[in-house]
Amino acid sequence: MRIRDDKAASEAKSDEDTWQPDLEGFLKYLVDSKLVFETVEQIINDWNDPAYIHFRKGRLERTESLMKDLEWFKKQGCTIPEPSPPGKRYSTYLKKLAESSAPSFLCHYYNLYFAHATGGVGIGQKVKQKLLGDRELEFYSWDGDVQLLLKDVRDVLNKLGMQWTRDEKNKCLKEAAKSFRFMGQIVRLIVLL
Repeated sequence: MRIRDDKAASEAKSDEDTWQPDLEGFLKYLVDSKLVFETVEQIINDWNDPAYIHFRKGRLERTESLMKDLEWFKKQGCTIPEPSPPGKRYSTYLKKLAESSAPSFLCHYYNLYFAHATGGVGIGQKVKQKLLGDRELEFYSWDGDVQLLLKDVRDVLNKLGMQWTRDEKNKCLKEAAKSFRFMGQIVRLIVLL
């Protein structure tokens, strides 16, 4: 398996393509994604808020998969970058939010996994086609049906939400836009250096 370099990837671009992923940018995306998923999973697994306990070992976790993918890239001779500002900002924000509001943090938790399992898979397929040939990445593979795993998370969140105050629910809803904004900044790393 050979990773196409930027020049070869650019030459493969057809007129109908609307964007061209960049290997260096994709590695930044993976590194920042790892930092964010690692932060979320650490909060869920290590913090004592009773709401977080419901989501431990939910089989959606991505940190280990990302570690394997980054190790593979390293073995291919790629330089693995340090986390960039978008990933660092999101990680810091999630830690502060988790301390102050479990409902608001859980909005990010759900949106992060939902976005990755839906749109993220499409992004992964595009990048795979453009840069990786037939290489399947662990980041885009789950042990089980990801849609059923997400349904289980939604069911638990709906039960927890019944206990939240109207103010907590409103704050949670406001966080949805923030979660997509943070994630969008990380996704843009694929095509913007």
